[in-house]
Amino acid sequence: MWHYLKRLLIGKPLKTTDEGGQALTKFKALALLSSDALSSVAYGTEQILTVLFALSAAATWYTLPAVAIVLVLLFAITMSYRQIIHAYPSGGGAYVVATKNWGTGTGLIAGGSLLVDYMLTVAVSVTSGTEAITSAIPLLRPYSIAISVVIVLFIMTLNLRGMKDSASFLTIPVYTFVIILIGMIGWGTYNILAGKLVYHAAAAVGSTVPGMTMILFLKAFSAGSSSLTGVEAISNAVPNFKKPKRKNAANTLAIMAVLLGTFLTGVTFLSYYLGIMPNSNETVLSQIGSTVFGRGIFYYLLQLATALILAVAANTGFSAFPILAYNLAKDKFMPHMYMDKGDRLAYSNGVISLAVGAIVLIFIFHGKTNLLIPLYAVGVFVPFTLSQSGMIIHWFRERGRNWIINALINLLGTVISLALVIFLFWLHFTNVWPYLIIMPALLFGFYKIHDHYVTVAAQLRLNNEQAKLHDYNGATVIVLVSSVTHVTTGAINYARSIGDYVIAMHVSFDTNPKKEHETAKEFKDSFPDVRFVDLHSSYRSVAGPVLRFCDVIAKNSREKNYSTTVLVPQFVPRKPWQNILHNQTSLRLRAVLNSRENIIVATYSYHLKK
Repeated sequence: MWHYLKRLLIGKPLKTTDEGGQALTKFKALALLSSDALSSVAYGTEQILTVLFALSAAATWYTLPAVAIVLVLLFAITMSYRQIIHAYPSGGGAYVVATKNWGTGTGLIAGGSLLVDYMLTVAVSVTSGTEAITSAIPLLRPYSIAISVVIVLFIMTLNLRGMKDSASFLTIPVYTFVIILIGMIGWGTYNILAGKLVYHAAAAVGSTVPGMTMILFLKAFSAGSSSLTGVEAISNAVPNFKKPKRKNAANTLAIMAVLLGTFLTGVTFLSYYLGIMPNSNETVLSQIGSTVFGRGIFYYLLQLATALILAVAANTGFSAFPILAYNLAKDKFMPHMYMDKGDRLAYSNGVISLAVGAIVLIFIFHGKTNLLIPLYAVGVFVPFTLSQSGMIIHWFRERGRNWIINALINLLGTVISLALVIFLFWLHFTNVWPYLIIMPALLFGFYKIHDHYVTVAAQLRLNNEQAKLHDYNGATVIVLVSSVTHVTTGAINYARSIGDYVIAMHVSFDTNPKKEHETAKEFKDSFPDVRFVDLHSSYRSVAGPVLRFCDVIAKNSREKNYSTTVLVPQFVPRKPWQNILHNQTSLRLRAVLNSRENIIVATYSYHLKK
């Protein structure tokens, strides 16, 4: 049943040789990797307006210089990540750059920040999309958390099917949003030039606004900087592109940056010119759409496209998180299971882990993750700062063509990103303080995992002396017996084939001595030449007596230079679901016996036919 359901949801397995067919073209990669960045247009300008509108309507003209600085930062970050794509094409983005140029500790801060940020990306994007859905259909509002979880599970399943399938699906909502937004900005600008849209700005550019301070401006700018989240995703996913990978990835990043810059500029200009103000009942983008298009079909297409891209923006996290986790696992800072590819050649464990983390966040914050946006921004701008400053070191070490200009671009990005991180901690500390707890905890976990792998490798590595095989004089096999059945017969026969000395051991609980010895008599009648040991357990425990007995036998075997194997018999039902109808004593016994260094644990399985 599970097998057929899995095939239905995920599809048939792909061969390793099919991996080339999963590589992304620029067209599909833009849809797959830019949904997070492009969707931020739906709330980036609005967040700046909301901060400024708290002072006065006249203060909203400062949205223009705030967005101008965001665009400067977008340019610096885009140029920096284009350089990263060419210099470090293995993927990993900020983690790899910071590790190579600043060292392991700094790289782990960048990697850990992005891991958390991708979970927040999924949670924030999905809940924002859910809010758009419930705004259109208020009857669904009580089910917003359930809707968010269903969307996460849907996107998770989509990504488990492989990049090609998920990219194909995402082209519809992403390119619908791109086309409708280009149409809105173009049509709005045309109507302004034609005099069909009246100038309604609350204040002229350059107007003096009483009460306006640098701190308030910086707070607005830092709020709008969330528009740049997701820009780094393409640099993390370079290995997923078609050849030439570096060129295609760099060009896709450039296209995304041009679209994002154009949308931010257009939406901000239209909101200023038309005098759009924040409204708790209607988004800024919706107000612009209704003014430019009227309440016709194009307005509703804009609303639908916005809701869809906000819902699927989470896919950027699903595309980037598994590759970042792979790079961390490759360096032994995360479990090696994150290096495994699933049936559809996706890093399935990374995809599933991200979905679980996002769902936990949605439940913890009851589907209201707007307060996490400053923390979300910190998780992006800390890696931005580390990667761009790391690239400065890279250029000074590698030099090369135009290295001074490249280093200056990275310096500009470093200064603005670092300033943003400082502003976010200074102005939004109540929202971002968890970062100061999460990051040390992650670093501690990374180093503990790394120490474990290093220790294991040292113990498993062969040297000349350890490579010599140990010669045993013989083998002792202990067969655990619960009752005399076909399972017991098969296990004893197998034990005789591998052991020089076979012992059968039974643990009894019965208080009736006569009944207690029935198993011993039945066994002796069937196997008179095999030693049978019957232990009584007053506390109905099997594991304790078995462990103590096996320890004694193992000690005696070592003295005779015999190996000791404990054979645990079990029967396997014909259908997997039938396992729940039987106790799992064999599992518990194997778990206990595996703790003993000098005991080999083996399983004899008897398969039932009906």
